[in-house]
Amino acid sequence: MAEEKFVGTPRKVRTHVNQNEGLVFEKSSPGKKAYRMAELDVPAVDAKKLLGPSVRTDLGVMPELSEIEIIRHFTRLSTWNYAIDLGMYPLGSCTMKYNGRVNEAVARLEGIAEAHPYQPTSLSQGCLQIMKTLEESLIEICGMDAITLQPAAGAHGEFTGILMVRAYHESKGNARKKIIVPDSAHGTNPATAAVVGYQVANLKSNALGMVDLEELERMVDEDTAALMLTNPSTIGVFESDIHKIADILHAKGALLYMDGANMNALVGKTRPGDFGVDVMHLNLHKTFSTPHGGGGPGSGPVACKKILEPFLPKPVVVTNTDGSLGLSFDRPQSVGRVRMFYGNFGMFVRALAYIMANGPDGLRQTTEDAVLNANYIRAKLSDTFELPFKSPSLHEVVFSDKLQAKNGVKTGDMGKRLIDYGFHAYTVSFPMVVSGAMMIEPTESESREELDLLIDALKQIAREAAENPEVVKTAPHTTRVGRMDETAAARKPVLRWKGPAEDVVLDSAAKEW
Repeated sequence: MAEEKFVGTPRKVRTHVNQNEGLVFEKSSPGKKAYRMAELDVPAVDAKKLLGPSVRTDLGVMPELSEIEIIRHFTRLSTWNYAIDLGMYPLGSCTMKYNGRVNEAVARLEGIAEAHPYQPTSLSQGCLQIMKTLEESLIEICGMDAITLQPAAGAHGEFTGILMVRAYHESKGNARKKIIVPDSAHGTNPATAAVVGYQVANLKSNALGMVDLEELERMVDEDTAALMLTNPSTIGVFESDIHKIADILHAKGALLYMDGANMNALVGKTRPGDFGVDVMHLNLHKTFSTPHGGGGPGSGPVACKKILEPFLPKPVVVTNTDGSLGLSFDRPQSVGRVRMFYGNFGMFVRALAYIMANGPDGLRQTTEDAVLNANYIRAKLSDTFELPFKSPSLHEVVFSDKLQAKNGVKTGDMGKRLIDYGFHAYTVSFPMVVSGAMMIEPTESESREELDLLIDALKQIAREAAENPEVVKTAPHTTRVGRMDETAAARKPVLRWKGPAEDVVLDSAAKEW
């Protein structure tokens, strides 16, 4: 595509098109090999006879390539991907911040990287000390009394926390029947409540995008186990009446669960335990700068008040009478293990390195910078896009496509067009409480210069939506693969290599550009 077509682009497009490069992902040439094995110098063995009839000896059709072709294929694909090392991820509610290289270096230290969960505690004192120090740090940050590091992700943390809520109520003689979930919560919240066996009651937000206190008071009764509250909510708004919310729940014997996925807006400024939260999860792979995406590994610790401490998953790290550290399995009220071993230890190392490198003042500064960046974007774009909620924004801002939709341009179109300007798309169509949502979270990682480039790109896209909507509606234009048929891609995905015998053709969901 000629560069002239992108006149007015605020920066050079990061991902350039090589028009000579085909879209053939299925590669194979009969007879090629990437290795050469030595001749067999021992008697051959009949695998089926040795291991049984279930052993597969026919490996089917496999791709045949040389070593250099394999290397070039995967290296080429890697250069087509977006990465935090190339630019910002403005994804809202995901907190895709930069992961400091020093965290990675520490996690690869010999005594840490090679530790094994089956080694005895006497040989694991350093690892246990890392876990203990991280626990103490997170307890202090959250204003809680106890914590488990076991859960492997945020949703897993939710599951663990609500299991603890259920165990607590059962210990009182009644597990209760329902959990209230506001419509501004993360989507995993109602799923978690249902998986643990609770009915889900939906609580609608008020005009400010916050919990409606009168409606909450009407809904809470003796059958209510807890309210699962995302705070700040998915529209980036802090629940200013959080103390009143906690009082309404506690008056009926219900608990307040906080989805702590958005702690990037609170760390060092306020503590959930101080405003009435009973149990919450954290996302180390978001707030505390451990790697995020690609299926993990994540980490979703759960912190709680003293009343829930007996129900934490076991084992827990304890200090022995001789001053050494150990693991306690003697916890009769525990909900049991929620994961093998003790959690994703490498993530603990990275998170602790992040916390210690920043210190209290640095953590507070990251929060302030994240909130400042989001409000800078809000101020610069509030005349360009519809702002559905006027409540103060914290770490993220949510616009809508209402103005652009008049010309048939939707949030998904603008997100795809943003790719042409060298950025990853923002979060589209979420949260559900905003029609045509455009959710942007810049995090504290980004400089003003980077934010200005994003702002300029979005303003240019808004102009295109008004003057030449078709160029937005058919975006992206600079990628190797053009706009997908998203329905076909979801319903007929191609998830494996297909050999020549299967009449390989380009997936119909991927249109050749």
